[in-house]
Amino acid sequence: MKYTVSILINAPLKKVVALWENPDHFYQWQDGFESITHLEGVPNTEGAKSKIVLNDKMRIELIETIIINNLPIEKTAIYEHIHMTNTQTTRFEAKGDYQTNYISEVEYQKFNGLMIKLMAKLFPGKFKGQSEKWMQQFKDFVEKSA
Repeated sequence: MKYTVSILINAPLKKVVALWENPDHFYQWQDGFESITHLEGVPNTEGAKSKIVLNDKMRIELIETIIINNLPIEKTAIYEHIHMTNTQTTRFEAKGDYQTNYISEVEYQKFNGLMIKLMAKLFPGKFKGQSEKWMQQFKDFVEKSA
């Protein structure tokens, strides 16, 4: 399963990227964000690994491995969870001096377990909907921050 979502943010590119990269702000726009723990490699560089914990309706632990990070052009990472593996590429494009297009391309490579396979097959919009929700929450956070 693969999809692309984007949203236009009313803020300059440098501000958007700085806020998006800063883990101190993740809890302000990602429902259930609990923690991010660096595991290996140089943080935010190719090969770096981190453990991300989300705890909204249930606890979710992901291992993020950065493949490419040359933001604002691109950040690509693999996210591994007990039930699925996906790759996400994030890009930011300046639209004039005061707007930024935030683009996210997500591809799920593997689903482990019958229930998650059924969910992906029957309700693929749920996955895309979560990405759109977090992007909207990020847009709202950026546009409200000073």
